[in-house]
Amino acid sequence: MTTKALVFPRKLFSRIFFPFILLVGFLIPAQLFAQGKTVTGKISGSDGAPIAGVTVQEKGSGSGTATDASGNFSLSVSKPDAILTISSLGYDPQMIPLGGRSEISITLQGSAAKELEQVVVIGYGTASRRDLTGSIVKIAGKEVADKPNTNPVSSLQGKVAGLSIVNNGIPGQAPDIRIRGTISIGSTHPLYVVDGIFNDNIDFLNPNDIESIEVLKDPSSLAIFGVKGASGVIAITTKQAKSGQLIVNFNTSIGFKKLADKIQLASGAQFRSIIAQEAQNGLNDPDPSIGQKNTDFVNNELPLWTGNTDWVDALTRQASFNTSNISVASATDKNKFYLSVGYTGDEGIVKHTKYERINFNVNDEVKVSKNMKFGFNLIASRENLPYGSDQLDDARRALPIINSAPKSVFAKNPYGNDSTNYYMYEGVPVIQNTEHNPLMVVENEWNKRKDIKYRIVPSLYGEYNILRGLTFKATIYADVSNEDKREYTPLYYSYNPTSGGDQVSLYHKTSRVDQNSYNVRSFQGDYIFNYKKIFGDHSLTATAGFTHYYWGFFQTTAATIQQSGDIPIPNDSRLWYISSGFGTPSNPTSAQHEYATVSGLGRVLYNYKSKYFLNGSFRRDGASGINSVYSKKFQNFWAVGAAWEVTKENFMSGQKIFNFLKIKGSIGVLGNFNTLGNDYPAYPGLGYSNAQFGGNTVTVANPNYLVDPNLQWEQVHGKEIGIEFGLFSNSFRAEINYYDKITKNLLAFLRPSGVSPTLTNSGEISNKGFEFSANWNKNISQDFSVTIAGNLTTYKNQVVKLNYPTNLDPQVPNQAKEGYPIGSFFGYVVEGLYQSYNDILKSPVYKGSGTSPAPGDFKYKDLN
Repeated sequence: MTTKALVFPRKLFSRIFFPFILLVGFLIPAQLFAQGKTVTGKISGSDGAPIAGVTVQEKGSGSGTATDASGNFSLSVSKPDAILTISSLGYDPQMIPLGGRSEISITLQGSAAKELEQVVVIGYGTASRRDLTGSIVKIAGKEVADKPNTNPVSSLQGKVAGLSIVNNGIPGQAPDIRIRGTISIGSTHPLYVVDGIFNDNIDFLNPNDIESIEVLKDPSSLAIFGVKGASGVIAITTKQAKSGQLIVNFNTSIGFKKLADKIQLASGAQFRSIIAQEAQNGLNDPDPSIGQKNTDFVNNELPLWTGNTDWVDALTRQASFNTSNISVASATDKNKFYLSVGYTGDEGIVKHTKYERINFNVNDEVKVSKNMKFGFNLIASRENLPYGSDQLDDARRALPIINSAPKSVFAKNPYGNDSTNYYMYEGVPVIQNTEHNPLMVVENEWNKRKDIKYRIVPSLYGEYNILRGLTFKATIYADVSNEDKREYTPLYYSYNPTSGGDQVSLYHKTSRVDQNSYNVRSFQGDYIFNYKKIFGDHSLTATAGFTHYYWGFFQTTAATIQQSGDIPIPNDSRLWYISSGFGTPSNPTSAQHEYATVSGLGRVLYNYKSKYFLNGSFRRDGASGINSVYSKKFQNFWAVGAAWEVTKENFMSGQKIFNFLKIKGSIGVLGNFNTLGNDYPAYPGLGYSNAQFGGNTVTVANPNYLVDPNLQWEQVHGKEIGIEFGLFSNSFRAEINYYDKITKNLLAFLRPSGVSPTLTNSGEISNKGFEFSANWNKNISQDFSVTIAGNLTTYKNQVVKLNYPTNLDPQVPNQAKEGYPIGSFFGYVVEGLYQSYNDILKSPVYKGSGTSPAPGDFKYKDLN
């Protein structure tokens, strides 16, 4: 902090408030001025970043305060030569003699416990980690910036206890994420909060722009998010410039990837042998016609199907990943500016798939006076979405006896006679639900799609310091995206080796163009008061405010299709539009969904002597989608948490085992925003049917389902108890938590016979388990340290009650059923093969669909 930056506010203060100070000077005895003094200052870390929540006290006095979000503090001391004690979890404590100074700048050095970050995001604000009573894990942005993932959360796999991540093989696709289990048969994914704005995903975010990621898991940290908090929250803070620094940074990386743990498939020879046996068994059946269709396979006589193709190998490749990013950050005491531009290219392991994204991020904060500041943030992205092929999944079912290499044949096609390479497909033996030649589809269709998505996420905020410790912050946000997708279905041919000559036939019989437009808009406003006060041994942080949110989705779909007798739509991307003049346009369709929420919220964090901690949070939510005429228009969500830092007790002062020991627990009721796929759960759409009245046919409109008049959002009743401790001068730290969550008022459909289904609240799901996490850090030298970390999580999920069970369709293997984990797999248990007809006669009767069993077929275990 420069001298000029410190002097300017004092001059401004004296010019504006000098008359007031003069009046007060006549009213207050002069001896009080001789005894008292106000000290101001700023506290930063060794990296120059301000530290919030640092405790500043006058030694030998009950007077104390804490630094604000910018690291600033102001404290009245009893004498000019007072000594200040500075303490903050994760940093070495300091004692600073004032020596008559009224302004000071202090730099704190990290202690052995510096991995416990000082300030964490807790929803609508930040808090000192020591004040927390629940489970929040903070990950520095650098932990994800250098990982080869387009989605930052993908890089958290294995890093956070209780966080389950299953990454997607298609580049650019979001991973499947669960926090502490599956809480519903509908919505299960966590809420993303990026710099305060609610998001359904963070596909648009550049990992290099992330300052930190917090994973919020327990009731005391989630209740403030109301109806969207039950699935957990991933809060992301993007980078801002740090005061007094000018930094220009450029980084680039490249990596390679390939398929691991590939599924082992039968070779061509193995497959021919198996099918020949199956065909022979069919011929030996009492009805020999069963095997007639595969007589070519008997005795392994397959002169035309000599392929030996591993279709997974045929479709995959070694892919590359590259990213580049440049950023500029500059800051003074009055202004903080940050700008970055990044590029990401990610090839998929399936041939020809590639995801590309360009990111732009700019933010600026201006301090217009001592008590007021304004700022804005703008994140924008352009995504070139990949060819989303399902061919890798199809490769598991494609026949290995088909040759993967195309054959050059002289054939007649719509454009004339020529010699062209054609993939083998037509004439494939019908021996199963045969899939098409997956390589043929990829090679002919990968470049026939244009899918571009633009997204812009701006926000604007103003913050005013009303009184010492009391601030008001108003923020408005927007999140607007547009995706334009155009897809051309070309005419192309496949080769039939059984035709007796060079014969090809159309795979797609007609050409067509499909055009889709997707628009998503969300708007949010937060109006939040924050109050912080230290009085003696007591510390209080209170938050209260009002927030509203709107989300809308709008889709338009249309197509133009080649009709019989029409010329094909040209294979030219300039003509891949509905209005190109080729083909016949179909009837366009549209879809739209909207909802809005309005909420009031409050939270109190309190501690006594920094060793007894208590917090409570409350939120009252109203949401449009659930507000039918009779249902509850508003629902309340709350949580209470407490913690005890045992090592600050006098009876622990002599022990040599624990450097830090904290016991904590929380309990609360959280909300789950689950619509079961219905855009407006309490407002069913209409279905149409015809009724006959005499000779007249009347069209009747009926609701698709009925609605329980007491319908409400799902509730998760959660509780947690845990312990945190540090050993060996805090170089070893560990945390153990037990969690127990019960989802109540589960949204489900009642399906009585002969009556329309009713959407109602019925059922319970339980999730419970333990979390263990530990890390050990050793500083070998100033520039070299070693860290070892690990975590373990247990899950026990069970459908406790489901009054109106979901339809147990035998064709759907995973079901929700009482007494079992949600999504359990149900099916027949194979206990061997039928060896003979005598074996079949001695076995229980199989009543499944299809033909009677024959020798060689699966024998299913009789379970009932």
